[in-house]
Parts: sequence; C-alpha cells; structure tokens
Amino acid sequence: MQRTQISLTVADRRVLDAAAARTGRSISSLIREAVNVVYGADRSVDDDLATMREAFGSWRADGVSGGVWVDGLRSGRRVEGAPAGDDGSRDTTPVDASGSVETAG
Repeated sequence: MQRTQISLTVADRRVLDAAAARTGRSISSLIREAVNVVYGADRSVDDDLATMREAFGSWRADGVSGGVWVDGLRSGRRVEGAPAGDDGSRDTTPVDASGSVETAG
C-alpha cells in the first residue's frame, strides 16, 4: 500500500469523520472505497447503467412534477419587478446577476 497525503475541506472531513464513526471504518478505508467506486477497474458499463436505472425518476417520489419543482425554484423577481410595456406585459429578457442581458454562447 502506498501512503498519500491529501487536503480536504472542513466539510469533507466532517463527512468522513461522521461516516467513520457510523461504520466503524477508518477514513483511509472510506477514501479507498470511494476511489474504487468512482475510478476503479471494478466499474463496468452494466453497473453504471444499473445505477442510472435505479435512480431514474427518484425525484417523483414527492409527487411534484419536474416542471413544478423548477418553477418553485424560480423567484420571478426579475419579471415581477420589470416595468410593464404598453400592452401591460412584462419584459422577460434573461439577465445575469449584474443586470446585463444574457446572450447565447
């Protein structure tokens, strides 16, 4: 086994500490397993596809459609605060955080 030093964020270290306490495993063991799962030779296309199929549609469990969920994330403040045009409509031109008009590309 080769010894390696890594740097972790405080949050990453907390996650590992909690997992180690919960499972009784060492942090090194948890990291080796994570490396193997993500980058290891044990992965196969069939394993990846099985994982994707298992996760597919899992967001539906709460009974909210994807469109409704995304709409709930949108604040609408840009549209609500936009000045109304002559026809009473709001300008919905996408803008970035600085207020500049977003362009494709």
